[in-house]
Amino acid sequence: MNEVTRIEPESPRPERQRKPDWIRVKAPTSAAFAETKRLMRSKNLVTVCEEAACPNIGECWTKKHATVMILGDTCTRACAFCNVKTGMPRAVDKLEPQHVAEAAAQMGLSHIVITSVDRDDLPDGGASQFVKVIRALRDMTPQTTIEILTPDFRNKADSAVESIVAARPDVYNHNLETVPRLYPTIRPGARYYASLRLLESVKRHDPSIFTKSGIMLGLGENRLEVHQVMDDMRSADIDFLTMGQYLQPTPRHTKIIDFVTPQAFDAYAAIARAKGFLQVASSPLTRSSYHAGEDFEQMRAAREAKLARESNAKA
Repeated sequence: MNEVTRIEPESPRPERQRKPDWIRVKAPTSAAFAETKRLMRSKNLVTVCEEAACPNIGECWTKKHATVMILGDTCTRACAFCNVKTGMPRAVDKLEPQHVAEAAAQMGLSHIVITSVDRDDLPDGGASQFVKVIRALRDMTPQTTIEILTPDFRNKADSAVESIVAARPDVYNHNLETVPRLYPTIRPGARYYASLRLLESVKRHDPSIFTKSGIMLGLGENRLEVHQVMDDMRSADIDFLTMGQYLQPTPRHTKIIDFVTPQAFDAYAAIARAKGFLQVASSPLTRSSYHAGEDFEQMRAAREAKLARESNAKA
């Protein structure tokens, strides 16, 4: 089992359980935070930082790092862990790609993360909007590296993912979220192996694109299940693994089973690196886009070093 601080099952109000010291963060108050918020509102942009109640929003927004959530703020699914609202989304904003690029330019971003809600209501699941955003960013801020975090495009044609790959983001991220056993309760609208195949197909179509995926810990998974997910990811040639503590957004969301210690996260990271991931981010506060720019640079350097070693070995 993981090294944990376990919530007692008999606690009358588990949603009010005191968080360990290592999971606490300060409330955002800086002027830079306020400026980032103002810019996002002025461009009518939604951020996953706000919608998913990310604990790192204060740090990231102070540094003018933000993860833009395209295709609206309403998801067509209802995952048990997610704080994004569910319902019938509005029509796609045709000006959104331009607004995302303008915001990136004004913030002087060297790296940007673009994600979205699930849009099962759209014929392509919203893939064409990802393509338009990537193209707008390339046109307006060509120096900005682009990371996308997409839904699974379940029941959509393969061309949905292929069109995004053809637009050539620098990093293609799609999170597995949890271990296969927990999918029916935690991620009921998705399929574990379909998500793996999506990431595998990205590499098949364009091996130069970095692939990335993440899981949450503290949902009741055990150590061997986490190790198996790592093996599955490596079989799909995924480059970058993120692992972070699940935090219950509201009492109606799935409960935290345990708080995984920083030492346990470090142990998982060591195992992941031994399994061959180019980059690993593993800590209680790790989220998919936390320190994404720095991690991208480290991952790119790791690939170059690996290719140099392989070239020298052949010489």
